[in-house]
Amino acid sequence: MVSARSARRRELGQNFLVDRNLLDVIERLAGLCAEDVVLEVGGGPGALSARLAAVAGFVHVIEVDPRLRERLAAALAGFSNVAMHIADALALDLAALTPAPNRVVANLPYRVAATVILRTIEELSGVTGWVVMVQREVGERLAAAPGTAAYGVPSVLAQLACEVRVLRPVSRHVFRPVPNVDSVLLGLTRVAPAAERDVRELVHGAFAHRRKALAGSLALALPDGGPRLRDRARAALVALGHPPDVRAERLAPGEFRELAARLQ
Repeated sequence: MVSARSARRRELGQNFLVDRNLLDVIERLAGLCAEDVVLEVGGGPGALSARLAAVAGFVHVIEVDPRLRERLAAALAGFSNVAMHIADALALDLAALTPAPNRVVANLPYRVAATVILRTIEELSGVTGWVVMVQREVGERLAAAPGTAAYGVPSVLAQLACEVRVLRPVSRHVFRPVPNVDSVLLGLTRVAPAAERDVRELVHGAFAHRRKALAGSLALALPDGGPRLRDRARAALVALGHPPDVRAERLAPGEFRELAARLQ
């Protein structure tokens, strides 16, 4: 029988990391120093939080479950360089965090992992690096290459701003409760500003109808769509060196920015 506590954790996507060796690996890969301000989403009982606080200049720990407040506070009791935020990371004003984060290191709750990564890329321009634990499928999708089945909106939006790499696989058995999926450690390094709003809208429109040609998908999905936009997109794709009926998954991330500029 699943306990009410376990059911609640699964609902929140909470699977707490209990392997000390893997915590060592995350700390080493993050390579933090006293000048770093870290954002951790999903503090849980504070095992990773305490390690981050011991090496970073400041740590913002976000935890959605108020029942973990006391355990998290106890884990961080010896540190004066930590701010605890008992809040939903998807609702919290991340840009208002002071001091502003420049790194994200976290065992991300499964249900919000991709959203948190893309949101921090977009809203926290000062963040230059991420080391995050995510569900394997999410990590592979964010790091996917053009032309692969996993390549889509998250891949493009992440890779327009960052170099994205799967750092290592992680067994499901290092978590409690044990999830139904395996995980990966994902590393991102910022190489450019986040995609502009018009580019983000174009990317979403391009993949909205995956079985259709990109130009046709835009014509159906965008507010100013229709035959005229379809024809303009086809001409722009030819100018970029693609067939007019190419599908969205064939374009490299940077080509979506070029396509948006040609369609303005």
